[in-house]
Amino acid sequence: MMAHPVLLVLLLVVFIVIVSWYGGNSAPLTQQEIAAFFDQLHQYPLELDHSELLPQIATLLENDDGREFVMANLIKYRDQAQYPASYTQQHSASALAADRRYGRLFLPKLLRYANIPLFYAFRRGSFIEAAGQEYWQAVALVRYRSRRDFLRSVTAIMGKNVSVHKWAAIQTTLVFPVRPVISLFFIRTLLALGLFSVYALMCWVTV
Repeated sequence: MMAHPVLLVLLLVVFIVIVSWYGGNSAPLTQQEIAAFFDQLHQYPLELDHSELLPQIATLLENDDGREFVMANLIKYRDQAQYPASYTQQHSASALAADRRYGRLFLPKLLRYANIPLFYAFRRGSFIEAAGQEYWQAVALVRYRSRRDFLRSVTAIMGKNVSVHKWAAIQTTLVFPVRPVISLFFIRTLLALGLFSVYALMCWVTV
């Protein structure tokens, strides 16, 4: 098996670039950044149909440590999509179609800042539940590089009629940040193993 120094250097550069983009440990948000975000938020009333979210967003941002986190989403969909009267475009009445429309528009903004959907699944039955518990229909997990990058993704869709599809689809949702203790999603390790496999294969075929 022959060594390929140039290939090795190239793969190391690829690894460093991707890991730098993936990030996960930055400086916490400043009060100036938080204030600037809320100033921008108030410019787009259509994008914020639920004023009760404001203090909850403030709590999320004030507890920032600059590190990556996962946002857990429990979702209950509407029977049919319900768009505000001010939204005049015509779409399917399906709530799931509205949610897919939101996903298609929001996903590029997520990936731009290394915010990655990890998991999405529909409910298939019941097990342990408290009386009167909301009947959640779906669960989604999204990895955010930081709360700053969460803001960047949200800010990128303001004023572009993207969030309107989400709220047309969702009747109610429970959203909270978590930090994995046990996880099999090791992007850095998988990347390193993948690049090493490429290097090993190239060395092997050129014996």
